[in-house]
Amino acid sequence: MEYRAVRPARFVARPNRFVARVQLDGAEQTVHVKNTGRCRELLVPGATVYLAEGDNPARKTRYDLVAVQKGSLLINLDSQAPNKVFAEWARAGQFRPGLTLLRPETRWGNSRFDFYWEDAAGHRGFVEVKGCTLEENGHARFPDAPTLRGVKHLEELALCRQQGYEATVCFVLQMAGMADFAPNDATHPEFGAALRRAAQSGVEVLARECTVTPATLALARPVPVRL
Repeated sequence: MEYRAVRPARFVARPNRFVARVQLDGAEQTVHVKNTGRCRELLVPGATVYLAEGDNPARKTRYDLVAVQKGSLLINLDSQAPNKVFAEWARAGQFRPGLTLLRPETRWGNSRFDFYWEDAAGHRGFVEVKGCTLEENGHARFPDAPTLRGVKHLEELALCRQQGYEATVCFVLQMAGMADFAPNDATHPEFGAALRRAAQSGVEVLARECTVTPATLALARPVPVRL
């Protein structure tokens, strides 16, 4: 996926989870943050951030904050990007061979999963995609804050598996060069326990890092999952 008219800026502050103040061309501007998570270790005063120009002239903010530099590591912060790059990757034949259907936002029972898929061999399944921006000394971790919704998704994927569907949770690491991926038990031990239970029940657990530039994001190599 690719962003439009990306420009570097300097992060100043984040008054609330939806907007940030940045220095751009010597003046302070308010921009939209495309990630409502905490990102406390990333959005620090003075950090280099990257802004993509919006295409709606009626919106209140001209730019979206889509990436941040953390030392030598460039991290994409767009919470909508993981689903987009997963869909591009899957439709290119990289997820399942012979894919005949990839449908986003599909309801099953009381659940709604990011994707439902079918292939030419008659297999079918559900995928839940989780974007990961938390890095600790070269290791990717999820979540960066407690997520009861994330626990619920894992439990529902396990139910799908019990009823004969294939079920996958794919952690899209919005950065490159990670040694491995593991649940962030220190922040939310319940999520880690739910992920291990899901894996034991047959839910496929994937982690793939991304090739990241200020203006682009693409799913890249698999990363070892440590449960």
